[in-house]
Amino acid sequence: MLKVGITGNIGSGKSTVARIFSQLGIPIYNADSRAKAVMLKPALVAAIKQLLGSESYSENGELNRAFISQKVFNNSALLTQLNALVHPAVFLDFDEWILDQTAPYILKEAALLIESNSYKNLDLLIVVLADYSIRLERSMKRDGADEASILARMNAQMPQEDKAKLARFVINNNDDLLIPQVLKIHQQILQLGE
Repeated sequence: MLKVGITGNIGSGKSTVARIFSQLGIPIYNADSRAKAVMLKPALVAAIKQLLGSESYSENGELNRAFISQKVFNNSALLTQLNALVHPAVFLDFDEWILDQTAPYILKEAALLIESNSYKNLDLLIVVLADYSIRLERSMKRDGADEASILARMNAQMPQEDKAKLARFVINNNDDLLIPQVLKIHQQILQLGE
């Protein structure tokens, strides 16, 4: 079974692309959503509270994403420390998840696939690209966030052009037709897996 990564910067549409692959029967491991679940495990809760403060979690134990985002996206040292806590736990979760999969290939969807170096443990990489202004508009609309907070998150990410250099496949999502691009890549991956 081939392990394929899919990534793209905020607002690029990587989740939309992943949903198309899912419709083709390809299992998707969404690292970002799985990370949120992993961050509720007691050992990580304690470590994150120690790093960022008790406000990282609500009184009923839920992750305070707004607080955490505010703290780390304007402080690269804190972001690095948080990632050092969360990424190893997500890697382990992925390794356990993949054992239950039987498709010809799987997709691991993650915003920080390259930054975390987890792409090196995958067979192929897909990068979804979109113009800066489109990504900004999509992100503001989706997250209901102001421009400054989205720009802080965008500026914390590796440039998408650098990510594309590492990719086997690139999908352009500037309102381009996604389905034909996904179908072509799907067929190519199936052939590579034979």
